[in-house]
Amino acid sequence: MEVYPGDPEAHIKKIHTLDKEGWRLRYLQFSTHIGTHADALAHMDKKGKTIDKIPINKFLGKTILVKTGDTFPKKVGLAFRDDILGLNLFKKIVDAKPLFVVAGGKCDFELEMERKLLQAGILTMAGLVNMDKLPKNKPFMFYGVPLKIKDGDGSPIRAFAVID
Repeated sequence: MEVYPGDPEAHIKKIHTLDKEGWRLRYLQFSTHIGTHADALAHMDKKGKTIDKIPINKFLGKTILVKTGDTFPKKVGLAFRDDILGLNLFKKIVDAKPLFVVAGGKCDFELEMERKLLQAGILTMAGLVNMDKLPKNKPFMFYGVPLKIKDGDGSPIRAFAVID
């Protein structure tokens, strides 16, 4: 699993086994921003909502794969495979009033871009994989539902797209 530089690695430990106890149980230890994850607005904004206070429907919706030079459709999720940085791009994203912004492939959010998006009330999800399989110029349904972590600043997600 990808780990942001300086963040802790994930640890998975076997607690019970099928042979010994009759069931399997693992102990998981990982940060809220490991691998594919959603960022709560509170991740980088003192006034932002924590992950448990954001309605689940805010993490899913019609989405379109875009490039930074594209014209962005309004009020849909925006999915990026190229880096998301720069003040001009921030203004362009905010003007599109997206449901959320997702990043994956070799793409990542520049730290200040992520901060500005969250402070603008735009949810971000990062670390997505298999984005090369997404259709170009065709909407799809995106789902990236987080765990409901009390006072959470983010959460790992199981992200997937449904393509017609």
